[in-house]
Amino acid sequence: MKIVQIETFRAAVPLHTPFKTALRTVHTAEAVVVNIICDNGINGWGEAPPTLVITGDSLESIESAVLHVLKPALVGKSLLNHESIFQEMHKLLVGNNSAKAAVDMAIYDCLAQYSRLPLYQYLGGYRNKLETDYTVSVNSPSEMAEDALLYSMRGFDVLKIKVGKDAIETDIKRIQAIRQVIGDSVKIRLDANQGWEAKAAVRAIRKMEDLNLTIELVEQPVPAHDIEGLKKVTDNVETPIMADESVFTPQQAFQVLKTRSADLINIKLMKAGGIYQAQKINNLAEVCGVECMVGSMIETRLGITAAAHFAASKKNITRFDFDAPLMLSTDIIAGGIQYNGKTITFPDSPGLGVKAVQIH
Repeated sequence: MKIVQIETFRAAVPLHTPFKTALRTVHTAEAVVVNIICDNGINGWGEAPPTLVITGDSLESIESAVLHVLKPALVGKSLLNHESIFQEMHKLLVGNNSAKAAVDMAIYDCLAQYSRLPLYQYLGGYRNKLETDYTVSVNSPSEMAEDALLYSMRGFDVLKIKVGKDAIETDIKRIQAIRQVIGDSVKIRLDANQGWEAKAAVRAIRKMEDLNLTIELVEQPVPAHDIEGLKKVTDNVETPIMADESVFTPQQAFQVLKTRSADLINIKLMKAGGIYQAQKINNLAEVCGVECMVGSMIETRLGITAAAHFAASKKNITRFDFDAPLMLSTDIIAGGIQYNGKTITFPDSPGLGVKAVQIH
């Protein structure tokens, strides 16, 4: 099963509501779509969104990395020797993780199709359905409370609340307003997107604990580089702390795990450079007794399908943040994972189960 061609396309899908975090506001989901074509007729699909403020990758850099670096090295290679291919990919480029992730997805799609298994089964097959949370964008306390109530009424019983953009006192008011309208039955997890400093984060989380706001976890409270600050927060609050932007690579995961700087790790394929590296991060965390979440950027259902297959395959992945396709005004794929409210199910067809991609 040799690679005979690698193609890229651009896609752009408007969001029905702007997505707002401490780092950015997104109105349109943009992506580079990758198609790998093999000599036996198998096609594999992957996706990479540009996320400059997190991964540093743009549409142009993703396309260039795929077409001018990865494609020349991979065309003609047999995917039956995929270990050597993945090793080579990660030696060819420093960074450029989104580009590597898109190619990685497409390779795994091909391999699972060749094995005649859905990708989640090819990777381990631990479960065959997931439940996603839903994200509440950062806005005024009253707007966020309205959004949270709407999502909870739609059946989402885990909400991911974006904070970290303004004064911490405003963030506390946001959570108080949300908890007041949704009650205690809905789980709340916070994502500060690096928006706090360590001492302020400790003060804010302790205050929310004192107010009995019942926060499930707080994701990336401090800047990505500040591992000491992350550990300070983890050591000084009762609420579990999750590392996100602090962990791109297995080496960074090892550092966070060795120093016990976080209680949980959020794995994203766009940070890790694809499933191959993501599995290493999850394995390290599992050995250390640390559970993982798999999340995403603002991606279409193509990229989320790959991430969901990976997440479903592993026992140690216990939380799932795959709501991005629900924010989009239209879809670009036929097949793939399917949503029924918060529940995600998988097709029986091999690989990602993607039947067609329509570029908008």
